[in-house]
Amino acid sequence: MSRFPILVLLMLVSMPVVGNAQSIDREGWNAKFQSTYIWQGKQPIGAQYSGPNSLSPQKERSYSFTATAALGFRLWPGSEFYVNPEGVQGVPLSRLTGLGGFTNGEIARTSGPNLTVYRARLFMRQSWGFGGGTENIELDINQLAGLADKRRLVLTVGNLSVIDIFDDNAFSHDPRTQFMNWSIMTHGAYDFAADARGYSVGAALEYFHDDWAVRAGRFAQPKEPNQLKLDYGIDKHFGDQIEVERGYTLSGQPGKIRVLVFRNYAKMSRFNDALAVGIATATTPDINIVRLSNQVKRGIGINIEQAFSNDAGLFARALWADGKTETYAFTEIDQSISGGVVVRGTRWGRGKDSLGVAYASNGLSTEHRNYLAAGGIGYFIGDGKLNYRRESIVETYYSLSMGKYAWLSLGWQHIKHPAYNADRGAVTVTTLRLHTEF
Repeated sequence: MSRFPILVLLMLVSMPVVGNAQSIDREGWNAKFQSTYIWQGKQPIGAQYSGPNSLSPQKERSYSFTATAALGFRLWPGSEFYVNPEGVQGVPLSRLTGLGGFTNGEIARTSGPNLTVYRARLFMRQSWGFGGGTENIELDINQLAGLADKRRLVLTVGNLSVIDIFDDNAFSHDPRTQFMNWSIMTHGAYDFAADARGYSVGAALEYFHDDWAVRAGRFAQPKEPNQLKLDYGIDKHFGDQIEVERGYTLSGQPGKIRVLVFRNYAKMSRFNDALAVGIATATTPDINIVRLSNQVKRGIGINIEQAFSNDAGLFARALWADGKTETYAFTEIDQSISGGVVVRGTRWGRGKDSLGVAYASNGLSTEHRNYLAAGGIGYFIGDGKLNYRRESIVETYYSLSMGKYAWLSLGWQHIKHPAYNADRGAVTVTTLRLHTEF
């Protein structure tokens, strides 16, 4: 394990907060920073057999480190501009294979044990207000503080992550501070357009009207499945999504419900095409030889968050994708269900601490499971054969405040039927996470 990330974290904790002193009515600029170090240890698992993309049966250790600067400023009323230089390094469990719900939401951004620095985000946001009263926009990473009309139109254009805008949830959205499993931090079956680090280029338009919000966006797909280079021909290959959000109050506590629909259009392989070629040639099916024409992938999901006191709340998500084509930009899940509870430490005198417990169940389409059962290999999974069961995950964490700018989290995950295979597993992973933010 490299000691470099720990040294960087220690230096950063001692740095002063950067920002401006303008009124909250209109913050002109700010500068924020985060760094997150995650260490994970996996216990040995039982396995009747292993394939090219199986989770290793051996004991393993993994780590990731990310450091991100977020600079934001206004040039004219209603405008916001942001740039995020980011540094990353890390080593995943089993070469990032063998699971649908991977255990570390930060690991995809890393590219090996050597520190890599790149531009993660560069985007602008323009807002037009239409009255209806005002609401407070709090200071955050990539968010200037101020007051905004409750009825407004917001256009975001540039280089960012699709899930910066879509599928938000107050209790489960950020693996740097909340749940870390890929199928809990967002919809596991949401194959949103992104490069191998989770970022894309595109535009989103949002309309807010009192307790309602409607947003739509189009973003660039990678040139090849789960690769770094993006296809900027966004009129030919793209990822579209539309989301409708409704805020409400239940028993005096706030809640939100979101319905999301996505549609991907790209040169993708169909599992049934690969199976047909395999049967015709008496060979193992291979999605890499049938990636010849543009295909469509669709999905629909629901996302709920509900506070039940001032210091506790729950979330739930469910999404179905058709699963006829290969996973193109996220992970190999075609149906995902997740839910959990988060409690702040106010009740035991630790108001900045939090405790979370969540569960997820992931599944595959019939076409996807038939392909794997015939010996096919996906980008992330493939044991050579398949005794299909749904992959189930339990995750819990405790986040301990270490002052104003740092949190130490202890976490535990238990995964049954890794990569949907009853002949392998179960998997137990322990986690140590150190996060700083100012």
